[in-house]
Amino acid sequence: MSFPFRLILDGHCDGATNMARDEAISRAVGAGAQPATLRFYGWQPPCISLGQAQRTRSVDLAACEADGVGVVRRPTGGLAILHTDEFTYSISLPIGHPIAEGDVMTSYRRIAGAIVEGLRRLGVPDANADRVAKEDKAKGPVCFEAPSDYEVVGGGKKLVGSAQWRRVDGVLQHGSLPLRGDIARICRYLIGAPPPQDVRAHAGTLSEIVGRDVSWSEVAQAWEAAFADTLDIAFTMQPISEAELQAAEELLASRYANDAWTKRR
Repeated sequence: MSFPFRLILDGHCDGATNMARDEAISRAVGAGAQPATLRFYGWQPPCISLGQAQRTRSVDLAACEADGVGVVRRPTGGLAILHTDEFTYSISLPIGHPIAEGDVMTSYRRIAGAIVEGLRRLGVPDANADRVAKEDKAKGPVCFEAPSDYEVVGGGKKLVGSAQWRRVDGVLQHGSLPLRGDIARICRYLIGAPPPQDVRAHAGTLSEIVGRDVSWSEVAQAWEAAFADTLDIAFTMQPISEAELQAAEELLASRYANDAWTKRR
């Protein structure tokens, strides 16, 4: 029997709204008010997201302000990502859901299998997700500098960066697939970033790897089918509920659009 899931196609929002909606949805799912949920979305305007424990001093705030690039702190861990020209997913699960079963790495790898299948359907035949040797992991502030365990690579480069947040009642995992443009653009906005050529050597965009421009909508269709088939999911398309939107507004005020929250580390 397939797992019932809600699918939300959420368009493009600013960084604070995206993070507030991810948390609001995750908490509603964890409380049993909503079914397990897969959300697809984008970012407008461009935004740097920091891992929940990452130091704000790693960001060149003046450069971000000059270029109209937002800065937000994620509820998940990991390193900085510049969100622009990308496809983003989040999956929210109650803690007892079979897809969330096991520890972080077990569930992370399970979800990575669906992402790998989605990329193969888009023309990345060698997409895979495996453990990474310690010496090959990122040592600087850039998420896409190098893959972490079970993050997805294809064409010899990291393609999807993901992070997970586990609570007593639920699991939130979200991640980014750059679609086009210069993957090293983030280096302009970080202090102590690696040389841009090093980022380009280790990470890429979907369009670069497959040799054609791939739209957000095409990725959404391929990933919906891949998640359904790989994880045995039955999707129902639904919008974010009014209660979740209200919770997101409260989270905007207390956290994600609050300068003190963003700069607390």
